[in-house]
Amino acid sequence: MIFFGPLLVVVGIGFFCWLLFTLAVFALPLSVGLTIGIWAFHTGAGVLGGTAAGLVAGGATICIGQLAFAFVPWTWLRLLILLLYIAPATVAGYNATRGIARMAMPSPIWQTIFAIVGATAVTITAFIRFYGNGRTRTSRTGFGAGLTQ
Repeated sequence: MIFFGPLLVVVGIGFFCWLLFTLAVFALPLSVGLTIGIWAFHTGAGVLGGTAAGLVAGGATICIGQLAFAFVPWTWLRLLILLLYIAPATVAGYNATRGIARMAMPSPIWQTIFAIVGATAVTITAFIRFYGNGRTRTSRTGFGAGLTQ
């Protein structure tokens, strides 16, 4: 029994770190989904309607960004789409890592260093998830394959 307590603590911390990292990577769709969901709730849609509206809005944000990235032929517009999705992920990764570092260490310099490392990790992951999904979708289906090269 004494073995399961620390094991569950480690598993719980690992789960919440994974969840925080995933939500930081998808910061723009999460923000859009939460905003639309809260708006729908406050206009009288109720809990179920607000949740449904938020999920649809967040999913639509991801789909619209992926489709726009896959079918836009101009490189400058692709970079702008990437920046639109990756910049909020970078800010969310920085703030999340800084919040965790504040609980773990008293030195503000080391908090900032860890926050920058966390923001860099989230930025790279967001770039790979967004850019990688757009490239594999068009290369698998062949539809619009000439636009990605």
